[in-house]
Amino acid sequence: MIAIVDDVTAVIPVWNRRDLMEKLLEKLRGQGFREVVVVDDGSTDGSAESAAARGARVIRMGVNAGFARAANRGIAEVRTAWLAIINNDVEPAAQWLELLLRAAAGRGAWFATGKILNASRNDEIDATYDAVSRAGCAWRIGHGRRDGPEFDSVREIRLAPATACLYRTELFRRVGLFDESFESYLEDVDFGLRCALANYTGVYVPDAVAYHWGSATLGRWHPRTVRLIARNQVLLLAKHVPRELLLRNAWRILAGQLLWAAVAARHGRLGPCCRGKLEAMRLFRSVRKTRQPPSGHIEEVMLASERDIRRVQAQTGFDWYWRLYFFLAGSGAF
Repeated sequence: MIAIVDDVTAVIPVWNRRDLMEKLLEKLRGQGFREVVVVDDGSTDGSAESAAARGARVIRMGVNAGFARAANRGIAEVRTAWLAIINNDVEPAAQWLELLLRAAAGRGAWFATGKILNASRNDEIDATYDAVSRAGCAWRIGHGRRDGPEFDSVREIRLAPATACLYRTELFRRVGLFDESFESYLEDVDFGLRCALANYTGVYVPDAVAYHWGSATLGRWHPRTVRLIARNQVLLLAKHVPRELLLRNAWRILAGQLLWAAVAARHGRLGPCCRGKLEAMRLFRSVRKTRQPPSGHIEEVMLASERDIRRVQAQTGFDWYWRLYFFLAGSGAF
């Protein structure tokens, strides 16, 4: 194990699912973390007590205020040069941390993420790195696809899922913490866009493998999950895309948002989706008060993201959502 591994703190936001957290803590033994910080978000199943008994430093939030707030509270306690944010339903393979740290330090990257596989189907991709469309809808590149050579190359990335990711601690001082108004879901995409706009890039390291149970606490299509994703898709646009680009891109935004509502409807969740969109529209004006980035830069970042989505979809077979989105949106710029 390389000497610099012990300059890393693990930050684990937790809300119930003590059984999964205990498996994670066991997997972290021997990886070389200097400290493990468990931020308990108001668990009622003894997660905090169990984490403390296993040697973690526990921060009790008292209430469940969302992933972003819990992660930020943990980040504030970090005194090492690096930190890893890891969901409680993740199981990193041996040398996960070392492989990420070697790649990030060797390339001068600001963050690093590995290949995240579905814990219940180990030959299926759960996540690699993130991309976001001009409609504000994100895709974890490769999600749901069979693992294969398309996902085996080290590459520079701009957006990484906070499911299991290594960061330079200094990065949060430079671009800020996770936006707590997002609560949970897409807060990492927002953070990634802020990093990209400030020219801080990361690295995807496919040999650093972790296994993810995925939405283990609420479930992927829980009404609260759908409402927050639907809301935060719109807030991403409000926060990052200047007015002239929103107007020029109105058709693509409408198409992408309506198609995502159709996905929610197929899972019986049209109501929570609509509630999320309405909530976002009520918040839109206040979010617009934040500083807007230069239009050319956000345009380039989102177009590059769309190229990644289109490339991997073409290689592995199009989902109906992305097939229809690209058909309706076309391939032109903003």
